[in-house]
Amino acid sequence: MSYEPKRFDFSIPVRINLYSDTQTRPTRAMKEAMLAAEMGDEQGGSDPSVWALCDKAAALMGKEAAMFLPSGTMCNQVALATHCRPGDEVLAHVDAHIQGAEAGGPGAIAGVMIRGLPGPRGQFTAETLEAAITPVSRYAPPQRLVEVEQTANKGGGTVWSVQALNDVAAVAHKHGLQVHMDGARLMNAAVALGVPASEIVAGCDTVWLDFTKGLGAPLGAVLAGSRDFIGEAWRWKQRLGGSMRQGGMNAAACSYALDHHIDRLAEDHANARSLARGLAQIEGITVEEPETNLVFFSTEGTGLTAAELAARLRPQGLMFSISDTYRGRACLHLDVTAAQVEEAIALIRQAAHR
Repeated sequence: MSYEPKRFDFSIPVRINLYSDTQTRPTRAMKEAMLAAEMGDEQGGSDPSVWALCDKAAALMGKEAAMFLPSGTMCNQVALATHCRPGDEVLAHVDAHIQGAEAGGPGAIAGVMIRGLPGPRGQFTAETLEAAITPVSRYAPPQRLVEVEQTANKGGGTVWSVQALNDVAAVAHKHGLQVHMDGARLMNAAVALGVPASEIVAGCDTVWLDFTKGLGAPLGAVLAGSRDFIGEAWRWKQRLGGSMRQGGMNAAACSYALDHHIDRLAEDHANARSLARGLAQIEGITVEEPETNLVFFSTEGTGLTAAELAARLRPQGLMFSISDTYRGRACLHLDVTAAQVEEAIALIRQAAHR
């Protein structure tokens, strides 16, 4: 069996790309920042742009130190492998990214097991976590880490409240477990809550931030934590091939994103609400109320699967992603305008009842 992705059909241009915020392209100003970047050997510690990004990101998240990595998935894998030992158990939501979207990496790389915790819209409570803590026994795997995802992607882009995160962290720390945050869309949560990222992650021992989603950079994520943790994590960064040479060009794009693309995430959230209102008015489509930039909707009432609806829209230059048989996901980002949202609603209405 081949796991190579299907080759994209470039003959049909994509005009309205709601597939993912990973589809964003660097702006002209971001490209200029990349061209002007000072560079050195990131692996050897001599790239000033990478160090500047790490210091800025660590301060943003209120942590002692940070490291630059090519992707958020690698951040998760490095974090799990540094926190845990083979045979340990990690507690995470049943729909967590590490559970179903990282190709079995936790087991293959860190050798850990994931216990999926239930909870509505991608979140679990402190009480649910407490109930999942097992007595220390030679028959049971050591429970080492609790993982939370902010925002909760499969939960509909929902935002963990600061109180809920602090409650979960308190339970974890009471039982001697560490807390790791998959912060792929952490800044969306910060904008939605109107609080600093450092306040959101105060109870987390480690956290990472993705720059290739709503922040619009072409590559990169930053993993942050204590200085001792990051120092140890460097071995896994090296082991997994995450060390780079002239990484400063990409680090400069990420720094530009931190300086210029955070506040504008509110536009994506507003566009998501507009899209949700429009989709809810289409007969046969039901919509989950968005909290950030992700809009999940059901196509079941139209008689079409989500994939069938997507296939009808692709020739019109519109793309969205498929989450389940009848569940579609539209993602708003800096390359989607308010006018395109209105056009998308019209196209989906037409395709749903053609």
